Amino acid sequence: MSDLITPGLVTLDASLGTTTHDVITHLANQITAQGRATDAAELAEHALAREAKTATGVPGGIAIPHCRSAAVTAPTLAMARLADPVDFGAKDGPADLIFFIAAPEGADKDHLKLLSKLARALVKKSFTVALREAKSPREVVDLVAEVISDAPAAPAAAPAAAEPAAAEPAVTKRAKVVAVTACPTGIAHTYMAADALAQAAAELGIDFAVETQGSSGSTPLDAALINDADAVIFAVDVDVRDRGRFAGKPVIQVPVKRGVDEPAKLLTDAVAASTDPHARRVPAASAEEPAQGPDATKESFGGGLKRALLTGVSYMIPFVAGGGLLIALGFLLGGYAITDVADTYLGENTLWNLPEAGLLAYLGAAAFKIGSLSMGFLVPALAGYIAYAYADRPGIAPGFTAGAVAGFMGAGFIGGIVGGVIAGLACRWINSWSVPRWLRGLMPVVIVPLLGSIIASGLMFLVLGGPIARLTEALNDWLSGMSGVAAAGLGLILGLMMAVDLGGPVNKVAYSFAVAGLGAGSLVENPAPLMIMAAVMAAGMVPPLAMALATVIAPKLFSGAERENGKAAWLLGAAFISEGAIPFAAADPLRVIPASMVGAGVTGSLVMVFNVVSQAPHGGIFVFFAMNNTWPLFLLATVIGTVISALLVIILKKFVRKSPAVQAQPAAAESAGVAA
Repeated sequence: MSDLITPGLVTLDASLGTTTHDVITHLANQITAQGRATDAAELAEHALAREAKTATGVPGGIAIPHCRSAAVTAPTLAMARLADPVDFGAKDGPADLIFFIAAPEGADKDHLKLLSKLARALVKKSFTVALREAKSPREVVDLVAEVISDAPAAPAAAPAAAEPAAAEPAVTKRAKVVAVTACPTGIAHTYMAADALAQAAAELGIDFAVETQGSSGSTPLDAALINDADAVIFAVDVDVRDRGRFAGKPVIQVPVKRGVDEPAKLLTDAVAASTDPHARRVPAASAEEPAQGPDATKESFGGGLKRALLTGVSYMIPFVAGGGLLIALGFLLGGYAITDVADTYLGENTLWNLPEAGLLAYLGAAAFKIGSLSMGFLVPALAGYIAYAYADRPGIAPGFTAGAVAGFMGAGFIGGIVGGVIAGLACRWINSWSVPRWLRGLMPVVIVPLLGSIIASGLMFLVLGGPIARLTEALNDWLSGMSGVAAAGLGLILGLMMAVDLGGPVNKVAYSFAVAGLGAGSLVENPAPLMIMAAVMAAGMVPPLAMALATVIAPKLFSGAERENGKAAWLLGAAFISEGAIPFAAADPLRVIPASMVGAGVTGSLVMVFNVVSQAPHGGIFVFFAMNNTWPLFLLATVIGTVISALLVIILKKFVRKSPAVQAQPAAAESAGVAA
């Protein structure tokens, strides 16, 4: 197992660039050169995408970029000691010790355990001091091999050597706290947060136990420890498995990185919450509550609404994607008249008794009907999972019901959003009631869904449904009546929104608006929502395609890594995967993003003017059949925007001087693109 790192994977006292992109790209190339990966650009792309979700810098001048990638052929560790430290997002400054952990998609648990042991050893001051004093790559390899073989297996017990936490006050009461740590990759932050919390607990005099839900396996906390605990800490970026075990406990929930950066503060907050009758508690019989984003204990109403809407849209998209493509396939096989005869064909014919129009028409009718039924779940699914985001599983049924009522009353996706929010808030309120123990078991399966449905659906029927239906009708009439300047203006705005942060909040708003409107769209009666979807998709394709084209036209303006990324960006852009532009925007945001916005805005405007439609919310040019006979115009608008953005970025790189102070990554790196 010691072959995880070799001297050929160690770089000492070198300058590898000034950004995380530079360092990660160098290490990815180094790993590939050692025969441990097949594609350096793909490996770097996956590591940068992981970096964009959560910065990997930790206190002490250390960074641990990591990822799983199909490009990796063997679990690998590359290490660099930088002559010029680089900012990896740690609060105490840039990092000079960089450990790049690269794991294959199907890495076995034994290797993952060794990688997690290394990550946990990095919180030990003695180990990092030794790494900084090492004179040769072989000495670094030996140090790593030693901690991999000797590091303790269980994170629950505090290590013998603990760093002081002088800035935090000592806790005099002997409190009992349990914790769960988890990150998306499950390799580094999961275990570092666990050990940092364990160290701080030992110094503060707190009885502490932690469950690491990582890639190398998870041993659940003993039920007795959970029952005796005064509070629980969830330092997680993913859902907590079997959260219901902690029902009723005061909870502090934060991103996993705060477990590494502020362990003492989290513990003192947990102790304070244990004596606060108003502290947030883990709901009874809760399901997986979304763990991403800011500290959930301080979530504002606006923050909660945004999280709920994005949750609803994310769960709704599969219904729309599958349904839209099947409807388009039905038109492709059976012609546009299939809408009038599908029910007749399916009701009166079978594969062994085909209609006069033949097999293709029958298959087209089946595809169209399946797609229509799938699209029928759009509003209920949107409302159901908005409610789920607020109230966990007990909110799903009331939310779906409120969404169905919204559809019945013609209130559309706006009614679904309103019904879902009401259902979620109502269920969360009901779930907070203090009830006798004998009634607790009935709350999530009977009481909460029953009362939540009555409140949300009752309000929709009696008060809100009618006005929202009239508003929806007015909105549809306005969209359907758009032409000329109005349509071009809307397309321009949507295109700018898709490119301004390349997958960030503004991009998500535009994409969510387009997807939510698909259910009301139709080729004949109401094509406007389908045009909006086409405009959003085409505009989202422009940034990666433009960067790919620019690297071909003017390769000398781009680094070797960017030219490699440009090759992959062709396919990513064509498939409406906007992450292809993120490496370029991360390295040069003030020139790449404005150029991308101009081209994307032009494309969005042209799509609307050309009356291009798309019944599919995803797929780019590969779902051309969902655009009917308008796909050549879709392609033309995309090409025009791509050329404009490519030429602009070349001009800006040639004639607009880049400030050396600009090193920060843009908002685009905050999250992966919507289309992913």
